[in-house]
Amino acid sequence: MNAWLHFLAQNGAHVDEGGTQLVDFDGTQTLNELPRGFVAPLVDLGLIAATGEEAAHFLHNQITNDVEHLDTPEARLAGYCSPKGRLLATFLMWKSGDAILLQLPRQIQAAVQKRLQVFVLRAKVKLNDVTDNHAVLGLGGEIAAAALAPWFPSIPSLPFAKTESEAGVLIRVADAFGQPRYQWIAPLAMAEQAWPELMKKLTPVGTAVWRLTEIHAGMPHITQATQEQFVPQMVNFELIGGVNFKKGCYPGQEIVARSQYLGKLKRRMLLASVAATAVSAGTEVFSTNDPDQPCGMVVNAERNFDGSTDCLVEVKIAATEGGSVHLRSAQGPVLTFANLPYPLPA
Repeated sequence: MNAWLHFLAQNGAHVDEGGTQLVDFDGTQTLNELPRGFVAPLVDLGLIAATGEEAAHFLHNQITNDVEHLDTPEARLAGYCSPKGRLLATFLMWKSGDAILLQLPRQIQAAVQKRLQVFVLRAKVKLNDVTDNHAVLGLGGEIAAAALAPWFPSIPSLPFAKTESEAGVLIRVADAFGQPRYQWIAPLAMAEQAWPELMKKLTPVGTAVWRLTEIHAGMPHITQATQEQFVPQMVNFELIGGVNFKKGCYPGQEIVARSQYLGKLKRRMLLASVAATAVSAGTEVFSTNDPDQPCGMVVNAERNFDGSTDCLVEVKIAATEGGSVHLRSAQGPVLTFANLPYPLPA
């Protein structure tokens, strides 16, 4: 157990040190709605720091978004693809000091970092795992900005805007449930100092609650179960700013570009709810239109406050027209689709 997890455990958190490294708190399970202000320790996320005079150029040639023109006051989404254009990882990235930070699920961080390292060759860049040097907090709700004010005089007003202070990095991420959300990436000592003050104003919630808000924000995360399953457009990644089509080559770029400009995209990611438990990323879904083969796959899933499970589901568009879509088989629990917070192309 690292220092941050040990601190949380001493302050009322229940820590699962298994592969998920989830954190929960007493009271999370009895919530029937998202609190007006909440904070969740995001211990399931890893951080890779790229440093060196060629760090931006190296990453620019590896991932789907523009790194060479990444400005300090912003964060961006980006994907890392196989040569076949399939996503190996999705990142939130930003600059801090002399480093470019890549945030991704902790369960795939080591393997992704190792793969990137293979392509460094003689480039003047170093890739380091800095996960345990920081505490990452997810904050949201209508009173979250006021709770952050003691540490950040200026609160980012738009999604993917970023600010820094001695307290660390603050990024406004995509809204969910109609409320703003933020990530605070803090030095460990600062997080431990701030935690008691945050508890006076905000409700501590489990990591899974934050993941639920990510689903309702329409933000996909590639995990071990879904690596190499999706071209970026299949999970709407170009719609949420994760792909730059003018930046030049990167692994899989030709296939990603072809998917964008040639023909009609036949698969998309949708928001869905299902009356089932133990739903996980990588679970297949089936349509009554063609019951013998899967029509899509769960990208991410978490339990909602009413006991159902909410999902981001990559699915054939035709499968949702005239038939119903079901979990695990054509006879399984039916998926009910809802609107994402951003429009899909006609």
